[in-house]
Amino acid sequence: MGFMDKVKEQAAVVTAVAKDTAQKGQAKVEEVQAKRAADAVLRQLGLAVFLERTMRGSAATEETIVGHVDTLKAYEAEFGDLTDTDGEDDTAD
Repeated sequence: MGFMDKVKEQAAVVTAVAKDTAQKGQAKVEEVQAKRAADAVLRQLGLAVFLERTMRGSAATEETIVGHVDTLKAYEAEFGDLTDTDGEDDTAD
């Protein structure tokens, strides 16, 4: 195997590693964005439940709660259990 063949082979390996790293990074970014979106829905859900429990909800409050629960179920189907924490406090973001 000539010198140029070795250089090409190494370049191909480096390119493959770079692509893999970029894909993993993109997946992590998407996961963080989804987590933040789920956190926002959880906050909205909490507010809707609070309003309902304090008799300040509107006629649409129950529908709002059901919609938020459905959204969170879809999140869990794609990303896993919302209650599965890794011990880190993500509220300091």
